[in-house]
Amino acid sequence: MRLSALSTTAALVLATLAGGAAPAAADAPAGPVLQVDLDAGQGLHHNIGTVIYERVDGAANAVRIISVSITSGERDCAWVSWNDPHNVNGWTNLTSEPSCNGTGLGENPDIIIKAPVGHPLKVRLAADHPGSDVVHKDIQKL
Repeated sequence: MRLSALSTTAALVLATLAGGAAPAAADAPAGPVLQVDLDAGQGLHHNIGTVIYERVDGAANAVRIISVSITSGERDCAWVSWNDPHNVNGWTNLTSEPSCNGTGLGENPDIIIKAPVGHPLKVRLAADHPGSDVVHKDIQKL
C-alpha cells in the first residue's frame, strides 16, 4: 500500500511538472513566484521582456505582478501590457513608460491584476518601429 501511494504521488508530481502550471482555483492558496518570458522581432528589432508574478491567494483569476523588465531592439520602442477586460483598447501597460532604442527598463509595480472567471489573463510584449506601421508582438498566458 505504501509503495503504490508513493508511486501515485510521484506520477502526479511528474505529470504536473510536464503539463505546466494550472490556473488557480477559487480557493487555491498563493503559489510560487512564476516567470513568463516574452520575445518579439529579430536582429536590430529584437525585443525581450520578462514578467515575474504570483497567483493571489483565494482569487480565481488574479495575479500579483511583482516585476516587469524590457529590453527593446536598437530601433524599436517596446511595452509590456496585460489584456485588461475593463480597458476599451483591450490592453493596459504594466510599465510607466516604454523601453526604446536598445535600452533596458525594469520596474516593480507590485500590482494585482484580475479579470472575470473565464477571461484568461495574458501579457503581451508589443514593439514598434518609430515612424512605421510595423509591430512585433508576443503574447503569453499567465
